[in-house]
Amino acid sequence: MRKHRDPIKDTAREVRVFRARSILAALLVLLMAGGLGARLFYLQVVEHDVFTTRSEKNRVRVEPLPPTRGLIYDRQGELVAENRPTYNLTIVRERVDDIDATLDRVVDILGLDDTQVETFRKRSRQRQRPYQPALLMSDLNERQIARLAVNRYRLPGVEVEAQWMRHYPDPRIMSHVLGYVGRINEQELASLDSGNYAGTHYIGKTGIEKEYEKALHGQAGLRKVETNARGRVLRELERISPKPGKDLTLTIDTRLQQMAYDLLDGRRGSIVAIQPQTGDILAMVSAPGFDSNKFVTGISYKDYQALQQDLDLPLFNRAVRGHYPIGSTIKPFEALASLQNGVVTPDEVIYDPGYYKLPNGTRRYRNWLRWGHGRVDLERALAVSNNTYFYTVAHRLGIDALSGFMHKFGFGEVTSLDVQGASSGLVPSREWKQKQLNQAWYPGETLSAGIGQGYWKVTPLQLATAEATLANRGRWVRPHLAKRVGETSIEPPFKNTKSDVKLDKDVWWDDVFSGMQKVVSGSEGTARHIGKGLKYEMAGKSGTAQVFSLGQNQKYDADELQERLRDHALFTAFAPVDDPQIAIAVIVENAGGGSSHAAGLARALADEWLLSDDENTHQAEELIEEGVEVEGT
Repeated sequence: MRKHRDPIKDTAREVRVFRARSILAALLVLLMAGGLGARLFYLQVVEHDVFTTRSEKNRVRVEPLPPTRGLIYDRQGELVAENRPTYNLTIVRERVDDIDATLDRVVDILGLDDTQVETFRKRSRQRQRPYQPALLMSDLNERQIARLAVNRYRLPGVEVEAQWMRHYPDPRIMSHVLGYVGRINEQELASLDSGNYAGTHYIGKTGIEKEYEKALHGQAGLRKVETNARGRVLRELERISPKPGKDLTLTIDTRLQQMAYDLLDGRRGSIVAIQPQTGDILAMVSAPGFDSNKFVTGISYKDYQALQQDLDLPLFNRAVRGHYPIGSTIKPFEALASLQNGVVTPDEVIYDPGYYKLPNGTRRYRNWLRWGHGRVDLERALAVSNNTYFYTVAHRLGIDALSGFMHKFGFGEVTSLDVQGASSGLVPSREWKQKQLNQAWYPGETLSAGIGQGYWKVTPLQLATAEATLANRGRWVRPHLAKRVGETSIEPPFKNTKSDVKLDKDVWWDDVFSGMQKVVSGSEGTARHIGKGLKYEMAGKSGTAQVFSLGQNQKYDADELQERLRDHALFTAFAPVDDPQIAIAVIVENAGGGSSHAAGLARALADEWLLSDDENTHQAEELIEEGVEVEGT
């Protein structure tokens, strides 16, 4: 058997194959090396700045430094809004891998209700600048801080930071004047300067806190810090210090504010006091008040519902938004309008049989004193608050002249300089009724307007402002709450101040003032009981605002009505007459006659402001409940 013979080995062919394979391998190696080199070039050269920045962010962190909010003082330098140190829980989204799991851990560690998880999630999603902390929880206690510190390794991106938090020492009496600060919400965040509010969790929501937010907030700063891999700060590299907010000094006198609140004694109402010469608002109370500190840290749903459902409306600022009929407090202004328009003279006598009838009319528009006051001139008409006299002059004036003159004293307008949320109220007119109700104006409505009833809507602030302008004999000074912002004083004259009220004869001011003085000191004055022991000359006017209308022959009986259907009590005053230092408006809801339920409050407040402690015997406070019951005044 023949052996198998191997083919002859082709060395040349093998060399060619080897050479081809070597070249292919070399090309592949070169190609891969080229790709790697290109990638390295891209990363090291093209993307150098990007990766340098990322590296720096891992090592260097820019942290916002929120400014300290400015303090608020009253006119005597007493602190009414301060900052207290507190610890807040924050989270930086960019440093958290699983935010939902992290928030669940926080709730578990702190032992919070499960409902807090959704709240935390909502706050953590609030839009922020990159690496800016979002506020989860305010005002942590020591136990909560300790629990978080022990579990810090489980909570990347979660920090406990120390900050100043707003605190109001007298929250209820100052709640509506100061307002409050609260957490910045989504809508506010979208409109704020994100750079200036970086690291800031609170903003003024209402009142003076909102009106002067820009000045009180200040200017944010920043610092660059070096951190380790766990995010812990190793050292500070650079700092730009924040500029603290400016301190604010108010025109409010806390002592007077407290007294005004106490005088209302739990009743619904408002008291506003203004210094006529400067426009300084000395007191502006809306009762009941509320604890504004609860809103700073985030009021609970239960507490907020309780405030909203309270029939006394503690959140409603009656002083600047409460709408009330002006009542008989309109009569001094109406008297001036009648004199200026020549429809009556100070000495003209009008006979009051107890009612007034329009020419060719049959309906009787009654005086509050059903048998009438007989012969009354302007001075006596003011002193006894005679309705028949003012029905007569209102009919002669007409609604157009009356409403036009009332605008001169700021009714129907917002005239304050810096009172947040002030309402314009409503001055009724022929044009207004046609436009709003598509109805004609009737002569009988002019008579109702002439005694301050009907469509009138005035606020306590408007009443006090008009009274201050009256005390100034028509000279206008815009009422304001800020006396000084930082080192800058807020003093008249102010821009957009209304033109002074001019009369053809200056003596007419004296004629009206004389009647108003008789309200307090005259033998027939509706508020004569508060004139006992008075150590200065006071001009005043009582008023009663009807909550609902009576029929022509119906008699008002407060005892037969539900408390909230009874008349509102009003009283306006200024003193001393020859050099006015204070103008006051008092409204007590559903209290009845202004002479018996509001006049004493005005007297007590004026005594407190004008008299020294030795002179002030607080006799007025004893007279508050001693007023004569005067219907319709």
